[in-house]
Amino acid sequence: MKKGQARFDLFLAQLQTLLDKAAKQKNPALWLYQNNARTPLFMLEGLAKLYAGIHNKKKFIKIKAHFKLLEDAIGQIDYYDAFAKEFAGNKKIPATVVSYLQAQAREKIQSLNEILTEKDWIGSGKSRIEKIRKKLKKADWLDEQKDVEGVRDFYFSSINGILEFSNQKNFHFENVEKDVHELRRMLRWLSIYPQALKGCIQLSQSKKSPAYLSKYLTKAITGSPYNVMPDAGDLRYFLLLDKTRFYALSWMISELGNLKDSGLRLEVIKEALIQSGSTDEKAALIKARSFLGNRQLTEQQVLDQAEAILKTFCKEQNLESLVIGTARV
Repeated sequence: MKKGQARFDLFLAQLQTLLDKAAKQKNPALWLYQNNARTPLFMLEGLAKLYAGIHNKKKFIKIKAHFKLLEDAIGQIDYYDAFAKEFAGNKKIPATVVSYLQAQAREKIQSLNEILTEKDWIGSGKSRIEKIRKKLKKADWLDEQKDVEGVRDFYFSSINGILEFSNQKNFHFENVEKDVHELRRMLRWLSIYPQALKGCIQLSQSKKSPAYLSKYLTKAITGSPYNVMPDAGDLRYFLLLDKTRFYALSWMISELGNLKDSGLRLEVIKEALIQSGSTDEKAALIKARSFLGNRQLTEQQVLDQAEAILKTFCKEQNLESLVIGTARV
């Protein structure tokens, strides 16, 4: 089995185990959400996204759609459930807001349960994973060297896409979801691929990194298990990424995540207030911020801060300097 197919096989096996256990539960969707099914789905979606850019584009785009549907559904549950739990202990936030979010979480759980059976992930007709495995067997898998070269070219293409997105926006953001969150998604994939590829991407420390990069080297970043590359095993070819620039990327993802969450915290309360029919959008946003207190950033402050760190990050050309090249041992 070629390396590319073996990576899919590993995470498909993990997902299959989770699905088999979930099928025995009274509420399969809730069980999958509570037992981190989103992680192997992220890995599989990332692999499909990556290989769609290397070979068999149509095949991998279709495969990716299956994983993305499940991952997005779990993400929707997490969105409402996480905020509901966070706000439940805040006496300033009305119980009606929390109740709305809890109701939405239950609705999203039910939606995932329907997807699981209708798309043949579980139940008497479960066949989805086996169908995906059959499609994967027919892909034009490359030998190890060509595979790593394809990963390298895909990284360059992905980086160019992120830079184009930033330049089109002229480093100006107007919407938390469409701008800040979307940029973070694009950057985050660059950090997911190394975990999904199981060792063919490794970090290399430059002899001398610019002093201005030291601001990214916080304990949280340098000590994060997500910034430790998987063991290389018997691999002979590798894509090397600059270690300090990868840490800078990780820092950006983390900071944009904090800003995104701050902005969405306002949005989700605003949504709850509007859906209750008690107020209009402008008044709902004012109320939402009053519930969260003075430490809560305004939407404009979130956008401004995201713009500022992106400008600095791009000025330093951290993405352009991320990929060192391929290597053989």
